[in-house]
Order: sequence, then C-alpha cells, then structure tokens
Amino acid sequence: MIVVNATIDTSSTSIEAMKSALAVMEKASQAESGCTDYTFSVEVNNANRLRITECWQDMESLAAHFQTTHMAAFRSAMANYPPDNMVVHFYEAEAVTPSFMQG
Repeated sequence: MIVVNATIDTSSTSIEAMKSALAVMEKASQAESGCTDYTFSVEVNNANRLRITECWQDMESLAAHFQTTHMAAFRSAMANYPPDNMVVHFYEAEAVTPSFMQG
C-alpha cells in the first residue's frame, strides 16, 4: 500500500474558495481504480492548514492518478490560490492491527 500524507499551508479564505474544487477532486479520486482512501481535511487547531490523506493499492495506481483530468483541473484551481507552503510525504506501508485493538 502507498500512503500519501500532505499538508498545504494557505488561508482559510483560500480553502473556502476552493471547497468546490476540493470536493470534486476528492470524489473523483475516491472513484479511481486502486484508491482506498482520498480525503481532504482542515486541522482543528489551524484553520489555515489543509491535509490530504491518500491510500493507494500500489505505485502504479498512484502514478495513474497524477495523469487524470481531475488532477489537471485541481492543479489549475490551486494555481488560483497558491499555497504558502506544501509538504508531501509518500510511504510504502502494510496495514497492521495492534494486539490491544483485537478482540
């Protein structure tokens, strides 16, 4: 599994202005083959920080995601509200269930 964790520092005004584009991107990405999670969220204690959490079955699915028309449209929308900072981390992971969560 490929996990993507991104933070986008911007303004709450920009986040509000992009809400429609965020909703379209989230829904379209969730419908993609190989996507098991794609979620935007705003931090509770920082209304100027947008988080993106993604899970993909494999790197090929993630690579295909970057070639979609909805990704191009999202990048275009982001260009209208350039972030102050963006950090993206990619992880290869395996799902585990801690023993204290079993039974």
